[in-house]
Amino acid sequence: MTRNPTELTVHNLSKVLDIAFDDGAKFSIPFELLRVYSPSAEVMGHGPGQEVLQTGKREVGIAGVEPVGNYAVQPTFSDGHNTGIFTWDYLYKLGNEKEALWATYMDRLHASGFDGDSGRDSGISLTGPSAAKQGGGGCGSGSCGCK
Repeated sequence: MTRNPTELTVHNLSKVLDIAFDDGAKFSIPFELLRVYSPSAEVMGHGPGQEVLQTGKREVGIAGVEPVGNYAVQPTFSDGHNTGIFTWDYLYKLGNEKEALWATYMDRLHASGFDGDSGRDSGISLTGPSAAKQGGGGCGSGSCGCK
């Protein structure tokens, strides 16, 4: 069942996207969560197991949001990422599963050798053996065979 938004507000100071849906559900989704779970090939890869861990996104902002038809939005993040198309259903999932998704993200950071939440700091990147485990540079870099 497709749910449709009734409100969508970008809060740049608090770095959250507020979205309300026609079934009464309301969510506040942090920009960082949106960025690290962007439904783009750069983040998700081209199939299961090809996900690329996103680091250094704690302070990411949203510079703009463009509608995509009547079914999605495409944000431009302050780090230049703009290839994720967020459908209404995907935004609903992010909002509804926010706590579990956040825990999974933190677990992935810890598994990659980051202490606490240090992997969220800007200027942080994966290097050494951990980088190879994560699939390298992502879509467009040639590491996934897309070039």
